[in-house]
Amino acid sequence: MAVGLPGNLAKKILRRSGSGSNRATSRFTNVPKGFLAVYVGENQKKRFIVPVAYLSQPSFQDLLSMAEEEFGFDHPMGGLTIPCSEERFSYVISILSG
Repeated sequence: MAVGLPGNLAKKILRRSGSGSNRATSRFTNVPKGFLAVYVGENQKKRFIVPVAYLSQPSFQDLLSMAEEEFGFDHPMGGLTIPCSEERFSYVISILSG
């Protein structure tokens, strides 16, 4: 069962993950409105574009909790980095996209 994140935690992660980096800013500019870029993978990170609506889903919140535990608010890719395998992330996304 997912642990609900405080309402502003996802916003804090997203806001802080892109701060202070021109490279990160340029990465965010090519993401359509209503979506966000996340980086997933253990060694080689792969970029995924997901709907912002996923942030409120319990299974995606579990992934955000993992990201918070591992990185706090300092994400190495300049964007939201989720420390799980691509396979697990793809599975969660497939459930959410129905």
